[in-house]
Amino acid sequence: MSLLDRVRDLLRRNSEPQLTTDEPGLPVVVEAFDAAEADSAVLARSHLWDEGKPAVLRHHLTLPAGRVAEAERVLAQDGWELRTVSESDGVATLHALRVQHLDALHCAQERSRMAGLAARLGGDALGWDALQRPGAG
Repeated sequence: MSLLDRVRDLLRRNSEPQLTTDEPGLPVVVEAFDAAEADSAVLARSHLWDEGKPAVLRHHLTLPAGRVAEAERVLAQDGWELRTVSESDGVATLHALRVQHLDALHCAQERSRMAGLAARLGGDALGWDALQRPGAG
């Protein structure tokens, strides 16, 4: 890739609107719901994920409904948004979301962090997926 191509690529990236967790129509490009599968393998098998573009990383959690506010406070410190998907019989199903560039190390670190937080609060981390703009990959 020539210097001119790199400059064009940078300009093209900067002209794209910033990705947000609220952007409609984002498809799932990679998902990891098997705790035994390494995050590097999950990312490697995805044909839709574009490692050069930001993604919405979304962790799927269940927590006792009474502990959601505590989880929200903890996660907000690092820029995570916590959204309730549903609540039934005192158990909340949640999504923790944040825009970031994905790589195996950070996915594994965040998976571990979410599992630890969920366990401390009496819940469970079910897995994660990532969403990107259509046309990525």
